[in-house]
Amino acid sequence: MQTVTVSDKGQVVIPAAIRRSLGIRPGVKLGFEVDGAVMRVSVQQAVTASEVASGYGMLKAKRTSKERDLMAFDVAAAMRQAAKK
Repeated sequence: MQTVTVSDKGQVVIPAAIRRSLGIRPGVKLGFEVDGAVMRVSVQQAVTASEVASGYGMLKAKRTSKERDLMAFDVAAAMRQAAKK
């Protein structure tokens, strides 16, 4: 059994080995049950991992002109132009 300390705010840190073995990541919901002096914690809703590539194509922009091409954007020229104003 691993022991942890409760903070002033009632927070505890779940040891990394336990988090890994149960798949506990940020966003996972945990359930708490109290039976006398015993408290049980269970994983209620796991967060499924997603691939970065799964979001490809979700956002689309209409290209209105070649000026909006980021590869052609000159930061120094834009700063000089802004300083003139």
